[in-house]
Amino acid sequence: MTVEDLVDKMSLEEESSKLSATDKKALMMRNLQETLGEDRIDEILKTRDLKIYWGTATTGKPHIAYFVPMSKISDFLRAGCEVTILFADLHAYLDNMKAPWELLKLRTEYYEHSIKAMLTSIGVPLDKLKFVRGTDYQLSKEYTLDVYRLSSIVTEHDARKAGAEVVKQVSHPLLSGLLYPGLQALDEEYLKVDAQFGGVDQRKIFTYAEKYLPSLGYAKRAHFMNPMVPGLTGAKMSSSEEDSKIDLLDSASSVKKKLKKAFCEPGNTADNGVLSFCKYVIFPVALKGEDFVVERAQENGGNSNYKEFESLEADFGAEKVHPGDLKASVEKYLNRLLEPVRKYFDTPELKKLTAKAYPPPAKAPPSGGKKGGNAAAQPATDELIPSRLNMKVGKIVEVSKHPDSDKLYVEKIDLGEPTPRTIVSGLVDYVPLEGMQDRMVVVLCNLKPAKMRGVESAGMVLCGSREDPKEVEPLAVPEGSQPGDKVFVESYEIGEPDEVLNPKKKVWDKISVDFKVSSEGVAQWQSNQLMTSRGQVTCHGVKNAPIR
Repeated sequence: MTVEDLVDKMSLEEESSKLSATDKKALMMRNLQETLGEDRIDEILKTRDLKIYWGTATTGKPHIAYFVPMSKISDFLRAGCEVTILFADLHAYLDNMKAPWELLKLRTEYYEHSIKAMLTSIGVPLDKLKFVRGTDYQLSKEYTLDVYRLSSIVTEHDARKAGAEVVKQVSHPLLSGLLYPGLQALDEEYLKVDAQFGGVDQRKIFTYAEKYLPSLGYAKRAHFMNPMVPGLTGAKMSSSEEDSKIDLLDSASSVKKKLKKAFCEPGNTADNGVLSFCKYVIFPVALKGEDFVVERAQENGGNSNYKEFESLEADFGAEKVHPGDLKASVEKYLNRLLEPVRKYFDTPELKKLTAKAYPPPAKAPPSGGKKGGNAAAQPATDELIPSRLNMKVGKIVEVSKHPDSDKLYVEKIDLGEPTPRTIVSGLVDYVPLEGMQDRMVVVLCNLKPAKMRGVESAGMVLCGSREDPKEVEPLAVPEGSQPGDKVFVESYEIGEPDEVLNPKKKVWDKISVDFKVSSEGVAQWQSNQLMTSRGQVTCHGVKNAPIR
């Protein structure tokens, strides 16, 4: 029986007591790319279990590839190791061009929740782990003196070389980036561990630690290295490159969108981010003993089951598995991994933390060139998300029938602006005139103004709308709402709306397909509720229908 078979049959509490030192080492080293100091590991295992730490700098938003180290942390615990997770907030500050202290405090808190949510989603008990923040000990007198001691023996060349794969490299580096590798080396001593675990991109820092810690009178530690998971574009997955990664809180539709755009050339197994996801994330973490199933229509060969990644890789290389079928299967398993994390963050407190820790980029200023200062501002994002919509509560203060159409109303709507807006709505057949007067409605305010039978309309009243039987009813706002109140989709409260939704790019048309009224009469976008600060937006007369 292999060590993998053995651990699959036991609980976490049972495993370490039933494994031999050889089995423990095999479990610790499976799926690693490289290990330094195996002799030291063997010597320690003769008398006790290992003490290991994994650290993460709290900078960019954690993404799906973080499940790779989480999987190894599970292996370490099953092998009886004492595991410490370091939230390296001071390292994050020292990493050139990342984030100020105020933001890092929020991001450190976000990272702690993210890591705990991921570990919980793959069944790792948190009581077996120790969580530490770098600033809990890295600002002490003793640690600071050791930083000075280290700086007196390390050359600029060695410090720069050590951080070459981790710290942003520039022609004239800041001193902070040169200190970074030294702090990571000292962490091994101050966390009192036998080994450090990280990605293979940390190798130069690990060899730096092995070289310099003994010079300070400290023991040389062992090092475990995971492979780096390629991103969706084929390069290293990076928190700073949006198209290369899938965030932990990405919606199911966003996962689908990113996988659809991912590089996945038929037969190419070398530079394939989607296939790499299978190898490093799905097979070791998501399957939990199940087969990996590629679902296909019977006329395309029917379903294929895979127990080992190597079989899937061989079939893809032989073009027996189509990229589209692989992406669809990966999408299913990724959403299975992400759903517990999404639910964990589905609280007002953590939604607020997320928005503060990773605020959306500032809206771009008006462009120059021939149009000068009058050019329209560029949208803050190209992603099709509801925060791009400028929706407000409005009160119809005046309404009359359109002079040239029996189907249209012309409304004057108070939106909390200096003067009411004129908006034309095709509601004559569905709402009587007296039902429109003084009605509180939801208005989409950043559509490009357009003439409707000669009257310019500067917005749209949003309604639940069904084609068969034909029914239309304006959305209802929560009691106590006031003209001008912001209307937003939960989880998308933060973000700057487009100045004007580009009609050529059909932004509203594309976003609106996911707006609907639920069977309970609640207005939603992708199952997230449409809200104001006073509660839910509803539509009780037209349920289970699109919003238009």
